[in-house]
Amino acid sequence: MSARAGDRDTEGTAHPPTRIIRGVLDRLRAFDRRRPRVWDAAVTGFWVVAAVLDYTSGGWRHTARDDVTAPEFLVLLMSLGFSLPLLWRRTHPLAVLLLIAPISLVNIWTGALVQASLLQLVPVFQIVLRSSFRTVGAASLVFLAPVLAGGARIPSNWGQEVVSYAWGLVFVVLLGIAVRTRREYTEALVERAHRLEHERDQQARLAAAAERTRIAREMHDIIGHNLSVITGLADGGAYAARKNPERAGQALDAIGTTSRQALSELRRLLGVLRDDHPDAERTPQPTLDELAPLIERVRRAGLPVHLELHGEPRARALTPGRQLTVYRVVQEALTNTLKHATASTATDRPPEDGHHPPLSATVTLTYTPTHLDARITDTGTRTRTSEEAGPNAAGKESPPAAQGIMGMRERAALYDGSLEAGPLPEHTGWQVQLRLPLEDTLS
Repeated sequence: MSARAGDRDTEGTAHPPTRIIRGVLDRLRAFDRRRPRVWDAAVTGFWVVAAVLDYTSGGWRHTARDDVTAPEFLVLLMSLGFSLPLLWRRTHPLAVLLLIAPISLVNIWTGALVQASLLQLVPVFQIVLRSSFRTVGAASLVFLAPVLAGGARIPSNWGQEVVSYAWGLVFVVLLGIAVRTRREYTEALVERAHRLEHERDQQARLAAAAERTRIAREMHDIIGHNLSVITGLADGGAYAARKNPERAGQALDAIGTTSRQALSELRRLLGVLRDDHPDAERTPQPTLDELAPLIERVRRAGLPVHLELHGEPRARALTPGRQLTVYRVVQEALTNTLKHATASTATDRPPEDGHHPPLSATVTLTYTPTHLDARITDTGTRTRTSEEAGPNAAGKESPPAAQGIMGMRERAALYDGSLEAGPLPEHTGWQVQLRLPLEDTLS
């Protein structure tokens, strides 16, 4: 496709005579591809007519030696012998050259020197186009052998015949090499264009798969977190409605705010995917500045969360992608914690067994000169799930929680970071640790 596009561009800037000649040649090539036998017959017929006209007009006598011994009928047969085999010049060029070689020897031996003998160069040209250089060398010897034999018989022929035949052979061989090189170069360009087109399609498919994965990850983070918050608020509101209607009203207000925010994020994310909205916002992703509102929403859902900051953030090193990664990891970790909260913990009721404190979480961000560390811990106790055992535990498919941890690990890997998730010592809670290198430390 690229080669054809380049041809069209060149054709548009070429001069009119060049365009006309190129158009004629293109049509001739197209006709030759459709009907090769018709073209071979036309070319062969042209040279046969030319050879016969050379005989009937007596033109061959101007090139013959004075001591010519060939009768006229033999001259006619030699003229036809040089021209008629050209019908197979492209399918069997070496066989045509071998068939003409004895006729060439008779032509030189008798001194007729008909001009049709130069038609031997036509199959030589075809051999150069299609065969190896070893075959070209053999064809050159077949072409020169009769001339050398005639020169050995009559030494005076060397200056007139042998040299002229040799120069003609050199010209045809060089012309064939030039045409062959040009053809191979064009074929290489076409093959490269096809390969690039295939690679482009493959890259487009890979990019589409990666984009689908990214969108699925974003949808999981947005919908999973907000629905967990809404569920916690609804459970707490249902319990509070029986004892404290004011708290129930606050829960409903929080549910409305959270759902509207979720719809807004989904609207911005899906707006990027729609072709009929080119003005859709292309950077709807949260940053670290939105961590505080995120934690506040989780608190309103009934999960006490503490935020701790250590060190000074370096704005230039925190690219939007890294900030989004930290935000989504914190969001996913708090969402998983919130999923384990019960209605009692969401409304600050004392635990039924009296042994475990209310569920709470702590988010700690530590800025170092080379890394950003995020640690999210909670005080909840969990049974062993596939989050701990891995995605292939017991040969079963991973639950959504494990998928969330896998998504966090994928986000961290995008920026050469690492993520660990597991229970705290003595099973006193759960922790998620993210370690993300800063941009200017990567090399």
